[in-house]
Amino acid sequence: METGNSQEIKVQTKEWANPTPAGLVALAVACFCFFALLNGFVKPEAMPLMGCWLIGGFIIQLFVGLLDLKGGNYAGGNTFLFFSAFFMLVGGIEMFVKYNGISSGAPFDGRIDGYAWIALTLVVYLWTPAFFKTFNLLSLVVLALDVALPFIVLGDLKVLPADIAPVAASVAAYALFIAGVIAIYLSAALVVNTTFGKKIYPVIEIKRK
Repeated sequence: METGNSQEIKVQTKEWANPTPAGLVALAVACFCFFALLNGFVKPEAMPLMGCWLIGGFIIQLFVGLLDLKGGNYAGGNTFLFFSAFFMLVGGIEMFVKYNGISSGAPFDGRIDGYAWIALTLVVYLWTPAFFKTFNLLSLVVLALDVALPFIVLGDLKVLPADIAPVAASVAAYALFIAGVIAIYLSAALVVNTTFGKKIYPVIEIKRK
């Protein structure tokens, strides 16, 4: 753009801020919902409402994944992207499908979820080292998910004895609860510490060579 004096006006643009805290909040909400459902703290009648929360988380994590990728965050961006699709959107839609099936008595074979989660669990396991190059609170979130996922797979496949299945579900539930708590704290630390430009909330960070 030129003025009457032929002087160029440069428009300065700012880079996007880090969207990770919002993605962590969405993850925490999902983890807390699954914690309640897997432990039987809420009845199956809660599934449609839970589906709404998961779909809301999908919107957040989709944008977080895309913006992380734009900012060069290869591991985090790709993880948020596939979590937004499978953990949030598919999980949310399935809550409506499963509840409808339970209510109407329509037959459905939920074991297919177990096979899908085998693939996702293997992906998370194989990607985990990328989150330990710098050991921090996010590393602990991923580690907690590593604990929860195989128990979710076994529960969906329905291969566990009837007396063991509730125990496996509870292990997955508490691992997700821990992941949610850490995610909430990390999101708060990122927002508050960045706003003030110093460590208000202490965090751990150990960089590996």
